[in-house]
Order: sequence, then structure tokens, then C-alpha cells
Amino acid sequence: MALTKGDVEHIAHLARLAVSDEEIADYVDKLSSIIGLVDRLGEFDTSNVPPMAHPLDMSQRLRPDEVTETDQRALFQRNAQAVSDGFYRVPKVIE
Repeated sequence: MALTKGDVEHIAHLARLAVSDEEIADYVDKLSSIIGLVDRLGEFDTSNVPPMAHPLDMSQRLRPDEVTETDQRALFQRNAQAVSDGFYRVPKVIE
């Protein structure tokens, strides 16, 4: 599928991008080649390929869950305008 100059102008308008006339021709060629590549990928039979979340069969290393900082809530809440029972009080914004 090849894009037209009008397609690129419409996409640029939707994305709120300022694209000069000189750039549009370049974008038409590049975006058309990207769409062509995606179309070619759709031609492959992937019915026997199992779905996967990641191409490598690895697990993420996790660190032990340990407290590394002390509780400084009282210190931080000294700067707040209104505090009640350890919570920040804010004006009601929904009626």
C-alpha cells in the first residue's frame, strides 16, 4: 500500500505536526516502505508459533524486598497546608 501526499498531510494534521512541502515527498516514500514491510510480515504463516511475551526464555532477577529508608512522613508533612491523622487534606473538587 502506497501513501499519497494527501495521506501524509492528513496524518501530519492529526498529529499536529508542521511538515514542509519538501519533507512531504520524503515522508511519503519512507512511510510507504514501512507500511509495505508490515504488509509483507502479514504474509507469513504464524499459526504454529506459540505466543510469547518476550523472545528470550529468561526470568527477571529480583532483589530482596528490604526497607532502605526511614519513615520521614512527619518531616515532609510539616510543609503541607493541612494534615489530619497523617494524611494530606485537600479541598473538595467534586460536588
